[in-house]
Amino acid sequence: MSFTPSNEISLSDQLLAIELQLSTQMKALQYNQHVAYIYDPVEYAYNLHSQFTRKFCQSAKKILFLGMNPGPWGMSQTGVPFGEVKVVRDWMRISGEVGHPIKEHPSRPVLGLACHRSEISGRKFWGLFQELCKEPQHFFRHAFVYNYCPLAFLSSSGKNITPAEFKADERKLMNQICDEALCKIITLLQVQMIIGLGKFAEKRASLAIKEYQLDNIQVVSIPHPSPRNFMVKDWSQEATLQLIRLQVIDCFTPSSNSI
Repeated sequence: MSFTPSNEISLSDQLLAIELQLSTQMKALQYNQHVAYIYDPVEYAYNLHSQFTRKFCQSAKKILFLGMNPGPWGMSQTGVPFGEVKVVRDWMRISGEVGHPIKEHPSRPVLGLACHRSEISGRKFWGLFQELCKEPQHFFRHAFVYNYCPLAFLSSSGKNITPAEFKADERKLMNQICDEALCKIITLLQVQMIIGLGKFAEKRASLAIKEYQLDNIQVVSIPHPSPRNFMVKDWSQEATLQLIRLQVIDCFTPSSNSI
């Protein structure tokens, strides 16, 4: 990986450039016959995505929450990781129009902030930090959120296909591209701790920093807030307890100034 952060370009614009390059590389790959639709919200929801990035990622972040890929009612609608519509509109105070994927599934339309469906994962994730942080700037003071893979994949029926569901040989090139982008972002943001949302994200982060020989980065996880994660009955409680065990819970209180 050949990457050196620039002192002449804003941190947020450097991050956006990495993401746009990643999206272009990922869309150039050939996917199996089960993938009938590909959504790239970094591209078609760039208006909202760039607002989110420029508003909340202007400085180094010691903690990076790492998701897997966009969900159909969250980032696929708003361009924000785990971006449940009401959270993005009312808490983060981001507004504007979004475009559409080149090919759109009729049962998974992109309506942007006009979408009435609520992403449960996003509602749980941001709901916890709304409670802990009160205001978004208290969360983003020390942390940021990023998805390992920028694309959403749908079957012909509209079923969401996650990166973890691809066969190992299919994931190899995907992982190589996403690993490099992740490590560029870790370097750019001077990340010290990666908190994977689920074991897939934790594993990919661990392998990526090993491959690119990034030192002094702690990789851990909290449960994924997906409703399909049946092992977790009270996600908010489980996640809070893990943040306490990791000794980072104080980073998300309104009075916190340092880790």
